Amino acid sequence: MPLVHLNVFRGTPQTEGGYVGYDVPVEEGMVVLDALHWIQANEAPDLAVRWNCKAAKCGSCGCEINGKPSLACKTRMSDFGPDEAITVEPLRTFPLVRDLVTDVSWNYEVNKRITPFTPPTDGDQADWRWQQEDIERVQEFRKCIECFLCQDVCHVLRNHETDRPFVGPRFLVRTAGLEMHPIDQADRTADLKDGGVGYCNITKCCTEVCPEHIRITDNAIIPLKERVADRYYDPIQIAWRKIRGGRSGTGGGSRAGESLPVLPGGSSTGSPPSDGAGS
Repeated sequence: MPLVHLNVFRGTPQTEGGYVGYDVPVEEGMVVLDALHWIQANEAPDLAVRWNCKAAKCGSCGCEINGKPSLACKTRMSDFGPDEAITVEPLRTFPLVRDLVTDVSWNYEVNKRITPFTPPTDGDQADWRWQQEDIERVQEFRKCIECFLCQDVCHVLRNHETDRPFVGPRFLVRTAGLEMHPIDQADRTADLKDGGVGYCNITKCCTEVCPEHIRITDNAIIPLKERVADRYYDPIQIAWRKIRGGRSGTGGGSRAGESLPVLPGGSSTGSPPSDGAGS
């Protein structure tokens, strides 16, 4: 049975982290999560790994494998060469808890502040009607499993603007699904501006790592950026709204007037070095 060498990050915020090497026997059909389970069962029972379904649908086992944000249950050992070492690290963007586990609770705080689906209140639900093409447009966004790989690879959250609010690609996808719903009545344009949609420079790195193959940049982020640009920066539309006495493009804000939380520093203490991170 062939052996594959895994370098697995071990550490906590209170201790100096580092890599520990393990030689794992590989059988046909194994994925990286299987290898981590073998390590737990045979060499390091205290290795912390978050996982649940092992079917690429819960998003729990997200980590960085050879520098690329990936699902451990979806990354096959056969994808690597027979003599290639495999490095497994925690998601760098989020604070480290222990070993391969990070604290992603910031994402749920952001989610609470997004204005929810707001249907019309002046009619019965039985009278709601829309076209199939409207359903197909937003259905893609419903496939998100909240693995937060897109959040991890996003360079705005990962490296640059974390001293300011930025919701990240996952919640731009959620907002797009709400904004493009044919009967939703809410206006989240101000929230998008406050949430930093302008920071995204459409490198499509989030699209590249999405395990559900959602076209995050093309189908969600760019249309939202266009809405914000039309509202706040198009001089013709601004002038037309002033003439008509419509909205000036100010106001808004997140749900219940709550300010967006700023992402805390990533797994800096006890974290793996920055070299080799893919984005």
